[in-house]
Amino acid sequence: MKSSPISIKERIVTIDVIRGFALFGIFLVNMPAFHSPDFKVQLNGMHMSYTGMDYWVDMFLQMFIQMKFFTIFSFLFGLGFYLFMSRAEQKKFRMNRLFSRRLLGLLIFGLLHLVFLWLGDILHLYAIAGFILLFFYKRKPKTILIWAFSILFVFHALISLSFLVPQEMLQEMEAGMQENYDEKLATYVSIYEQASYQEWLSYRLETEIPFILMNLPFTLMPVLALFLFGLYAGKIGIFERINEHQNLLKKVQLVSFLIGILFALLLGSTKANLLTFGVYEGSAIQLFTSISGIGLCFFYITTLTLLLRKEVWIKRLRPLGYVGQMALTNYLLQTIICVILFLGFNLYGQMSLTMGTLLCFVIYGLQLFISYKWLQVYQFGPFEWLWRMMTYGSIQPIKRSVQYIDK
Repeated sequence: MKSSPISIKERIVTIDVIRGFALFGIFLVNMPAFHSPDFKVQLNGMHMSYTGMDYWVDMFLQMFIQMKFFTIFSFLFGLGFYLFMSRAEQKKFRMNRLFSRRLLGLLIFGLLHLVFLWLGDILHLYAIAGFILLFFYKRKPKTILIWAFSILFVFHALISLSFLVPQEMLQEMEAGMQENYDEKLATYVSIYEQASYQEWLSYRLETEIPFILMNLPFTLMPVLALFLFGLYAGKIGIFERINEHQNLLKKVQLVSFLIGILFALLLGSTKANLLTFGVYEGSAIQLFTSISGIGLCFFYITTLTLLLRKEVWIKRLRPLGYVGQMALTNYLLQTIICVILFLGFNLYGQMSLTMGTLLCFVIYGLQLFISYKWLQVYQFGPFEWLWRMMTYGSIQPIKRSVQYIDK
């Protein structure tokens, strides 16, 4: 039987809204690295220093945004995996082969994005973790949940290992990372501000890409864990039968809020020097950021899911769903817009954190409007359309057969 994509009528609006919400949070986190040397600073074990309004914006982003939306996106990928596979199975398609082609398409997008545009690409990471996810589709929900928690435990145990390293050894390691830091940072900024595209690309291939690829085994762990949580949610039908799982959602909402806010407060206190960990501060911040991210990730998901049971909130939050339906296109467009803006117009290093954050609102607002207008005429975003053709191996209709009316 010839494979064909899922009908637009089968789409779950709640998932689109949460995906659109997550995409905005990811944009807020990515923006500092678009317009300033945030990545290079972190690569050398340092942190950007902010004052005035920028200090408070950074504090808010670190406590409530950083690692809270990337995790939501990962959860939704796992959920989407289940929906794709189960519907393909119902239609008696060769689901493993079909999803593998889908992953290969995503990997192509991701590698092109990573190499030619943006160091913070997540698509290649999702594609690689997605192949591992194929081994879990037939597993029982309980087994999937055990694997998810186990992977998270190992991941945070690895982060915590640095607390066992003697202070003197850790200081030597940090000194090595920070050797010639000022010179390296100046070179990095100079390349981003003044180099031609070819020089910029060559520099990135030598400094950024190897670091990203070497860290793949470590960065894959939380992604795969969140994939599995999403797969578990799909298996038990949370988003298809929300009323039936209302009590579970409320319990997860409360527990995840308590965990998330506790570690967010620990993170904020550490960054404000109210709590001090000496040479272990970097590890403490990484640990608190990760745990608070997972906690608040599930708090945001459950809160939005429960809110969207009410008609009034569906109307208020529906615009986020338009961006969510075109998540791949909008994610890539955020990079394209920022690369052109900051590198093409020589604005790199010229924008404060506060102004960069405000710019996120402006660009995302435009994406809301454009996504709505686009979906009145077309079924999918342009990159989603290309991705579908890679998946199904045939030309897919993109234009709507009838005028779209959103109720």
